[in-house]
Amino acid sequence: MRFWTEGLVLRPLCVVALACLATPLVAQSGGLAGPSSVAADLETGDGLTDPQYRSDFPRAVAPRWFAWKDGVADRGLKFNFDYLSLGQWSDMNVAENDAAAGIFRFYGTWAATEHGGLTFKLENRHAYSKVAPQNLGFSAGAGFMPGTAFNDTGTLLTNLFWTQRDAEGAWSLQAGQIDVTDFLDVYGAVSPYTAFQNLSFNTNPTINAPNPGLGLAGGVWLGDTVYAVGSVADANADPSEPGLDVFDHGKLFKSLEVGLTSGRDRIYFDNVHMTLWHVDADASQGRAEDYGVSVSASWFVDNRWLPFVRAGVADKGTGLYKRSLSTGIAYYGRNTDAAGLGLNWAEGASGGEAQFTAELFYRFSIAPGLQITPSLQVIDAPVANPGLGTVTVLGLRTRVVF
Repeated sequence: MRFWTEGLVLRPLCVVALACLATPLVAQSGGLAGPSSVAADLETGDGLTDPQYRSDFPRAVAPRWFAWKDGVADRGLKFNFDYLSLGQWSDMNVAENDAAAGIFRFYGTWAATEHGGLTFKLENRHAYSKVAPQNLGFSAGAGFMPGTAFNDTGTLLTNLFWTQRDAEGAWSLQAGQIDVTDFLDVYGAVSPYTAFQNLSFNTNPTINAPNPGLGLAGGVWLGDTVYAVGSVADANADPSEPGLDVFDHGKLFKSLEVGLTSGRDRIYFDNVHMTLWHVDADASQGRAEDYGVSVSASWFVDNRWLPFVRAGVADKGTGLYKRSLSTGIAYYGRNTDAAGLGLNWAEGASGGEAQFTAELFYRFSIAPGLQITPSLQVIDAPVANPGLGTVTVLGLRTRVVF
């Protein structure tokens, strides 16, 4: 889900996951499928209500294309193309004030057997401007990331893995090119493609989480409401050059998560969990050994309101922050509109002044294949450069699915 800027505390990392996990948000061949996963992106609704859209675009424009896609899906192959763009405008008076980028994605799942299937996702991430939104804060010497995933890393293989599931749904296992941030420490509003944009409200920013790469991932239900998720990750992988280097260098990211939910079909709606993680040191990557813990609690109220509280702490702070505390609320409408207000306190690895971040967004779901999301971010006393004072970032994100 993310790439880190070279020279900052986080380096490109990757996934190799092992252990125990739960039924996904959307029960498909994707297996371990959080809100930012391929399985979730293939769904047109939010899983809460019968979607009521304002328009039938783009299906009405190309009915034969979508009829053909539906026929292919009936035979086990579901896929989408989508294009996302993000423009951001800040009031910083140093370096670059504005940033814009786009992401083209081709992704899908193939249900090859009754209990197994293949998931794939190929992306091209490109900047329109000198600085991409993900790096807008970094370009000013500050440690904040207002545009998670919208970078300039080019063509990436972010998913290519096999999923095998128990017939009764008791366990799920994945192997191949995977992205642990699809299911690591997630909650309902985690996706930078459809919800919050600032990293403070995505996967916990204290976790030195890996980028997509060769890996294993799995999980198990420990009853009807308790689950466990584990991962082991190649800490040096690069999805722009996927390979088997982990077997040479042996540098790994590991995590274990235990959570409580109200039911197997609501694992990312009603969820309380704790995540433990560890990453190996690697001098070639400029990375010290680090470990930490994060906790998260979110619960849907009337299938409409999602209050959340999330916190994390790391030993060395090789992630974006050493300590982080977030709270807020998200809203989901019948027409699959969504809104969110998040507040975050964070401290960098070197301590010093605390950074405060707020983000407000509203996602207009005009049609199943068209979403527009304006947003407002305010970052006070940014980590690594508190002299910037209070930074305001206006954003506009669009997503077209075809």
